[in-house]
Amino acid sequence: MKMRKLSVIRLFAIVALGTAFMCGQATRTWVSGVGDDANPCSRTAPCKTFAGAISKTAPGGEIDALDPGGFGALTITKSITLDGGGGQVASVLVAGTNGITVAAGVNDVVIIRNLRLDGLLGGGNANAGLNGISFISGKDLNIENCIIFGFNLTGININVNQTATVHVVNTIIKNIGSCAPGSCGNGTGDGIFATTSTGTVKVTVDNSQIMVVANNGINASQNSRVAVNRSLISASGGSAGQSVGNGGAGSGSSLSFDNCELVYGNNGVTAINSSTAFVSHTTIAYNSGTAYNVLTATTAGIVNAYATGAASAANGTNRVHDNGGGAGSPTYITGN
Repeated sequence: MKMRKLSVIRLFAIVALGTAFMCGQATRTWVSGVGDDANPCSRTAPCKTFAGAISKTAPGGEIDALDPGGFGALTITKSITLDGGGGQVASVLVAGTNGITVAAGVNDVVIIRNLRLDGLLGGGNANAGLNGISFISGKDLNIENCIIFGFNLTGININVNQTATVHVVNTIIKNIGSCAPGSCGNGTGDGIFATTSTGTVKVTVDNSQIMVVANNGINASQNSRVAVNRSLISASGGSAGQSVGNGGAGSGSSLSFDNCELVYGNNGVTAINSSTAFVSHTTIAYNSGTAYNVLTATTAGIVNAYATGAASAANGTNRVHDNGGGAGSPTYITGN
């Protein structure tokens, strides 16, 4: 009899513990401009900040913005979805730090959707935000329908030590970097910077705009593969797109543009140090420098321009005109 009572007591203890866990880790939580982080982050009692809500959200769960508000900087360490909702201003406004840092597990998937990230870069502000989104670990990062502006280092900084994927869709990155054009370090003043020390990081950018950046619109650095489609890069101090390697076999990067506009910057597409770039059905125009900019440091890069029919400039699929440094010396290839 006593044993049966003990078993029943243990069962109730397990159920109570599980219930407590579920209450503390909801699959969906809510934030509000008038919320309170002491709340349980339910729809009727929302939290105030993303940081307050994430500890109460189960791995793989979702944090939703109930109404307009500024919800603060956040470090993400697990699979999660952040959704600012449609038709309202859900923002992260920071100075002197990153807007959102993704430091998730090696198999975690993170979705950041419908947010505005403001780093406060402007005249007289010496303490602007660092990176809009900094991705340092995780399996897959998705950035959808976001506006990222006013950061001192990069809009999106992808610097992982594992194989990973990143998808940037319907996103605007603007007013990035305070370094003087031509003097920015690698990964500084870029709209998107991508590299990994281990494996390959694969980045897709679709239907997005990158405008007014001190350095490169997109910097595909070592061990990265970046594919850009239906996107605009305008007013870049370096190149609209740059592909960089370290000169060693297999360490280069690859960057491709298809159906894009690369305009009003310095150079169009740059490749350096065993890296490659591919450009198809893209406009490269009104840049002060060279459209296809092939550079050699340790080893040469290659810029491939697609052609229809014979591999020649006359059959090229790109629209290249009004660049101060001319077209440059691409390698014309066929295949599309």
